[in-house]
Amino acid sequence: MPDQRCVVVGVDGSPNSLAALHRAAREAVDRHARLDVVHVLAPGTGTGPRLLRTATEWFRLRDLVARAIPRSQHLTTRLRIAYGDPGKELAEAAGHAELLVVGARAHSEYGNRFGGDTVPAVREGTRCPVVICADDTTADETA
Repeated sequence: MPDQRCVVVGVDGSPNSLAALHRAAREAVDRHARLDVVHVLAPGTGTGPRLLRTATEWFRLRDLVARAIPRSQHLTTRLRIAYGDPGKELAEAAGHAELLVVGARAHSEYGNRFGGDTVPAVREGTRCPVVICADDTTADETA
């Protein structure tokens, strides 16, 4: 049993991942659980030292999350920057979670935001339930 209940959400800044963040925040409140927000970066991209890149991305994520979720939830939210394959990293982050929430395009071939690999990977690699969200405005714009 985990020490603390948590809901994990993958966020990359896209409208679909923001829809997932909003859903995960509501789920965390309803479940009286911590919200774990994970942003996964490709290991070999970007310039400069990895530590600097991690810090920069963490501050960007902090600002994005601070604007997106209620202030009352800030103290029960944990931010994490990970490097690697998004599907594998999110599945690992959700190892002891009650729920994993990811964003997905409504009209992509696989119905996911991450180019076809992430949603199937988290569905196969995660033991907890997975919620797949799409931003309604994105779906309306593409129709």
